[in-house]
Amino acid sequence: MRRLDCAALTVRQINEAIRGAIGEGEPDILLEHPDARHNLAVGVTSDTRIVIEGSVGYYCGGMSDGARIEVHGSAGWGLAECLLSGSVFVDGNAGNGAAASIRGGTVVVKGDAAARAGIAMKGGLLVIGRDTGYMTGFMMQRGRIIVCGNAGPALADSMYEGVVYVGGDIAELGNDTVVTEAAADELAEIRATLERHELKGPGAFRKVVSGRKLWNYDKKELDAWKAAF
Repeated sequence: MRRLDCAALTVRQINEAIRGAIGEGEPDILLEHPDARHNLAVGVTSDTRIVIEGSVGYYCGGMSDGARIEVHGSAGWGLAECLLSGSVFVDGNAGNGAAASIRGGTVVVKGDAAARAGIAMKGGLLVIGRDTGYMTGFMMQRGRIIVCGNAGPALADSMYEGVVYVGGDIAELGNDTVVTEAAADELAEIRATLERHELKGPGAFRKVVSGRKLWNYDKKELDAWKAAF
């Protein structure tokens, strides 16, 4: 494993060192003393394991495609934003907008996620080990979100497609969302996913999906559109 001491390096130097190690064929990279800096390990497009010993700032792992990133700490805003494939795991908590606009891959936050987690997701999987903040799943288009704890207000507001599973309480559903029963095979997949990521979930989950009233404008649904805006 290639070890990089980030203490005396700028963010640009850290990311250049990561790319240099990947270019030399290094499959595993360890970042020490990240000091919660922003934009670490962004745009990595190879099947490389990157372990970060400590907390990170904004946008860690953003726009990556194939990397396997592990954060042994917490993360700031925009964790794994626009991830295409690969995985980003966080042992602690994540700030606003975790997994925003991801198209694929897996993002796991073992602690709490703040507001707007998984907004505009176009695929992939987001797993939250505890609670999540308001507007999680806002305008979600595809993919899955699993929340083991409670969900804040406006959950999945204005979602198009995709699904959000919640194990705890839902403070308030967002516009044009409905709660349905999860099928037995869905619950089995949730349990297998949590076990795979060493997370303990509740015994039951509720399934939140789009009500599909906002897909196309209709004067008959004017009140729903007013509420959404």
